[in-house]
Amino acid sequence: MPGGRSGADAFLRPTPGGSQAQEIADHGFAVAVFDPDGRGASGGTEDDGGFVQQDGLAAVIRFAASLPDVDPARIGLVSYSYGVTMATGALARHPDLSVLFLIDWEGPANRDDTGGCGKDKVGHLQGHPCSDEGFWSEREASTFILELRIPYQRLQSREDHAQPDVDHALLLIANATSEEYGGHGQAPWTRLNDLEPNRAYTQDDLPPLPSSGAVLQRQVGDVALELLGLFAPRVVEGRGQ
Repeated sequence: MPGGRSGADAFLRPTPGGSQAQEIADHGFAVAVFDPDGRGASGGTEDDGGFVQQDGLAAVIRFAASLPDVDPARIGLVSYSYGVTMATGALARHPDLSVLFLIDWEGPANRDDTGGCGKDKVGHLQGHPCSDEGFWSEREASTFILELRIPYQRLQSREDHAQPDVDHALLLIANATSEEYGGHGQAPWTRLNDLEPNRAYTQDDLPPLPSSGAVLQRQVGDVALELLGLFAPRVVEGRGQ
């Protein structure tokens, strides 16, 4: 899932080491990169991560799960930056999707991060009234993630690529983590970077975070392989277990 208003091009652009999509594919994955409605090769009108684009993502996931070379029990969804809004919205509103886990790289949480509604006045959706509940009800990952029922992995650096702090990361982890572990959500497993799983944090209990803000597709591929090992159904003597 691309961030901002970008599409698949950023992941498919050739580089000396191969495209970003190829770096993940080199881990052994089949990779599908999404052009949301109104971007890249997709028709329609830009929806800024709302229900229209969430439904488009759900349709792409269902199509991918139907392909003969794809195991629907081993599909992971990876979102980058604002792509977390589409990802969590699609998963919350289409709980039947064949997605095993969600990996989120530095995604913003809500209108404070994306609409200039917080004290720092940041975000690419400034101009929409902060009081417009109809608009924001379709575009806040912190609300959607409360309904997440699959493992959630957050990748976060100390210096976020877009936000002035890491409050949004702490909020999304807390809202995904089960109440059993001090959170507010329903996910069976959550983790921030490689720290202890199933733990929510506060400003008074800030976790150690790496300083680098670079997106390392090799890291994403490594984490995806780890999550497959943890959560994918195992096959024993030709039968799934």
